[in-house]
Amino acid sequence: MPSPDHLTERSRRARTEPMSVRPLGDGLYEVESASDHTYLVDLEAGRCTCPDHVFRGVRCKHVRRVAIEITDGRTPPPGEIAVACHDCDETMVVDEDATGPFYCADHAIAPGDGVIDRETGDRLTVVDVSDLRADAVELEAAGCTVAEYGTNEGYEPDVPVVGAVYHHATVASNGVVPASLKVYVFPRTRLRRATDSA
Repeated sequence: MPSPDHLTERSRRARTEPMSVRPLGDGLYEVESASDHTYLVDLEAGRCTCPDHVFRGVRCKHVRRVAIEITDGRTPPPGEIAVACHDCDETMVVDEDATGPFYCADHAIAPGDGVIDRETGDRLTVVDVSDLRADAVELEAAGCTVAEYGTNEGYEPDVPVVGAVYHHATVASNGVVPASLKVYVFPRTRLRRATDSA
């Protein structure tokens, strides 16, 4: 970073003055200054509603501050939003059109991962993570969707379906009994990633 002597006055003020930046989506940011004034910054267009930009036509400290916050990773860039992990509330950045629930790297699951059923405490192994929603996947034997199934009613209906197998497969002398490897499906929010200590 250049020394303060090499920074313009607006850049210096953008770095040092207290301001809060809140992303609004579509490349728009709300910037509240220390003087309790709130301005709207359109970063992609390089515009701000402050008098410095409107009347002088300059790249004001608010536009600069938004750029600094993005560069330093404290604010998501245009087209992305900050969201909380469903399991731990860690903040992460995702595409602003993405739908949740969202999971950080420590809580995301993939085929082969061990998971715990929040309802029963049983351990399972994931075999598939679908893009299909729990309220759209029919369970023919039960005559309802995954979301409507009795033990799933307390979980979000609009989340992906996860297929998993229980660890207690029956092993015969000639190998695993296929019927004991039945794949069960769950709403994603019903499962949590198993840790090594679990």
